[in-house]
Amino acid sequence: MAITIPLQVRRLGVVPYAEGLALQQELVAARKADRIPDQLLLLEHPPVITLGAKVRDDRSHVLASEQALDEAGVELFEAGRGGDVTYHGPGQLVGYPIIDLRPDRCDIHRYVRDLEEVMIAAATAFGVRADRVQGLTGAWVGQDKLAAIGVRISRWVTSHGFALNVATDLSHFSLIVPCGIQDRGVTSLGRLLGQPPPMSSVEDAVIQAFTATFGREPVDASASAGTAIRP
Repeated sequence: MAITIPLQVRRLGVVPYAEGLALQQELVAARKADRIPDQLLLLEHPPVITLGAKVRDDRSHVLASEQALDEAGVELFEAGRGGDVTYHGPGQLVGYPIIDLRPDRCDIHRYVRDLEEVMIAAATAFGVRADRVQGLTGAWVGQDKLAAIGVRISRWVTSHGFALNVATDLSHFSLIVPCGIQDRGVTSLGRLLGQPPPMSSVEDAVIQAFTATFGREPVDASASAGTAIRP
């Protein structure tokens, strides 16, 4: 009989970036101590630009001045993940998997490819064909990025994750050089389909794709988001 690995799924709505970061850190510590099962956080952030490890001391891919960001209501954060600069905002589904890759998935490149597969499968559920691009990460439709990926792995427990544009204000990407890539654009399910699907439907598609790809059994933990990590 196959072993069922539970995945607690938390649909958290809109969460300020700093709060989301603190929650991840708390859950990662609990997962390392084996006090909780694997987690998948699904949420949206208020407008924020995040800097990955590659550019923590380099603001050249942030095109807007601090004053312009303030006027646009966009925060700026060092994210503590891998990768370059990216944007999060309302209408973008952000996923933070906090899973233990041991014993049989201890391969960072495989993990990133698996997250890409989740994004591609979720897009397919809405009739959108997304693909990988050689040498780049994420899910792409033509020359445009539909979903970005930036991860952190500590003792094989993951954090950070992916961002899928659903009904995102794509004009905010003009504030940065998305992921440091000069010659490509960004897109969303809303732009590709003419109107965005309901966020709850996109969450459902992502959960289905994630559990299928990683071999997990989903458990809805949204209602216990504030208490599930207690011993």
